[in-house]
Amino acid sequence: MKRNLILYSVILLSVFVFSCKDNSAFKISGTITNPGSLKKIYLLEADSTQISVIDSANLSEQGKFQFKHAAPYANLFKLRLGGTIFDFIAKNGDDIDFSTSLTDKTSAYQITGSAESDKIKEFNKINNFYAEKSGKISEEYQNKAKAIGKESDSLISIYKPLFMNIMSDYSAAVMKFVDQNKHSLAGFYAMTSLDPAKYEQQMIAYADAIKDDFKDNPAAQRFTKQMNVIRPVSIGHQAPDFSIDGIDGSTIKLSDYKGKYVMLDFWASWCAPCRAENPNVVKQYAIYNKLGLNILGISLDQDKAKWQEAVNADKLTWKHGSDLKNFEGPTEKLYHIEAIPSNFIIDPQGVIIAKNVTGADLEEFLNKTFNKSQQIVKIK
Repeated sequence: MKRNLILYSVILLSVFVFSCKDNSAFKISGTITNPGSLKKIYLLEADSTQISVIDSANLSEQGKFQFKHAAPYANLFKLRLGGTIFDFIAKNGDDIDFSTSLTDKTSAYQITGSAESDKIKEFNKINNFYAEKSGKISEEYQNKAKAIGKESDSLISIYKPLFMNIMSDYSAAVMKFVDQNKHSLAGFYAMTSLDPAKYEQQMIAYADAIKDDFKDNPAAQRFTKQMNVIRPVSIGHQAPDFSIDGIDGSTIKLSDYKGKYVMLDFWASWCAPCRAENPNVVKQYAIYNKLGLNILGISLDQDKAKWQEAVNADKLTWKHGSDLKNFEGPTEKLYHIEAIPSNFIIDPQGVIIAKNVTGADLEEFLNKTFNKSQQIVKIK
C-alpha cells in the first residue's frame, strides 16, 4: 500500500510539473561570464527570407538574462551578444539554459533543454573552424598586398586556390553533417548554407528527402517549393525548348541545336562579372568549337545598341539572342534565371549536363567532356 502511495505521488508530481509547462512560448535563460561592457542582449529570429531582431533584454549585475517568446513551430533563433552571434533552435514548451564567456576567443557556449540546439551547435563548430581558416588566409593576403602597396595578379593566383580549397573542404564537411542529420532542422539550415549554384543537385535530392518534414516551418517549405520549381531545368533533365529573337533579326530555337553540344550563356553588357568571364568563354570556344561545342549567348540587355557594342568589343563570335526584357523575358523565366552570369551546357540528346560552370571549372568540364566524346567517336 505504501509503495502504491509513493507511485501515485510521483505520478501526481509529474502531472503537476507537466501542467505548469508553458506550451504557448519557449523560455531561454542565460548566464554570461566576463561580460565586460556588455549591457544588452538581443534575440533574433530567422523567417523564410530574413533575420530580424524581435526582443532585447538587459544583462543583470550577475550576468543573467531571460527571454520568453512564442514559437508555434521549431525555428532558428539567435542571441546577439555584442558582435558575437549564438544560434539555437526552439519551439513552444522548450525551457533552455544558455551560458558562455565573452573572453572565450572560440565563442564556445553551453546549451541545454533543446536537442536540436545541440545539433546546430555542432554545425556551428564546423562553420567556425573553416571561417577561422579562411580568416587567417585573408589576413595573410591583405598583409602581403599592403606590403607591396597593391593587389597583384600573382598574389591572387596564390591565394585564390587556397580560398577555393577551404570552401571545398567546408562544403564536404557540411554535406557529411547534413547526411548524418537529414531530418533535423540543423541539417536543413546547414544545407542552405551551401552555394546553390554548385550544389543544386544535392539540394533537390535533399528537398525530396525532407518533403514530409518541417511542414509548419515556412523557411523549410519555401526551400522545398523552390527546389521543385527549378527541378525541370536542373542537371539530368531535358532542356525546355524556346524561340528567341537573334541579334541579326533571325529567330533562333534551341531545337536548332538538336544533336549538338550547346552552351546557353545568359549575360548582359552591363554585368561586370559577365564581361570579366567573357575572355575565358572566348578562349574555350576557340578550343572546343572544332570539337563540337556551340554557344548561344542570351542577353538580358534592354538596349540593343549596347548589347551589340558589347558583343563586338568582347569578340563573341557565336550566335546571340535576347528578349530585351532583363530578367522578365520568357526565356529567362523558363530557365529561372535570377542572377548572371549563368549558363547551361546541353548534350546532343538535349539533356542538361552542367550548370553555372565558369573559369577553371568550365575549362576542366569541357576538357573532360570533349576528350570523352572524341574517344567514343574513335571507338565507333
